[in-house]
Amino acid sequence: MIPMRLRTDLGTKNGTMAAIQCTLRHAHTDYYAGSSSHSYGSSTGNQRIESWWSFLRRGRSQFWMDLFGDLRDSGNFNGSHEHQCLVRFCFSSVLQKDLDECKDLWNRHRIRPSRLPSCPGRIQNELYLLPHRYGSRDCGFAVEERELDVFPEAKQANELCGDQNIEEYLQQAVQQN
Repeated sequence: MIPMRLRTDLGTKNGTMAAIQCTLRHAHTDYYAGSSSHSYGSSTGNQRIESWWSFLRRGRSQFWMDLFGDLRDSGNFNGSHEHQCLVRFCFSSVLQKDLDECKDLWNRHRIRPSRLPSCPGRIQNELYLLPHRYGSRDCGFAVEERELDVFPEAKQANELCGDQNIEEYLQQAVQQN
């Protein structure tokens, strides 16, 4: 799914996000299609997402940041392609499970009511999955697999590390132990 509109500040990676948003929305015909589907704004309105990042960092990601920092400091991870493959091989399922748990916890927590009628206080999963109950609607658009072909990184997302030789080596190493 891709949102109808995306608003970001002028942060480092947000130019890439803006390009992806506009690319995936270019063929749509609604008012916010194409380049109108993204806008830049100040970061003062980012309280909710900043709250999410704080929650994620405290609850989960700080552990992983410390772990990978320790691996780097001990000389066991230098950022090379081979080390990235090894880290993905060893930690990807555990890390994904951890991130999924964190996401589920966040999506089940209750949002305090806001003065703004567009921000009702409810549990996030209810607001997202049942928008009609709260006088809203689903503003997401389905994205087909073929539309992602313009993003080469997406093709490697399902691969362990993109290097077949290293993947075979790691698979054999696991089978021998």
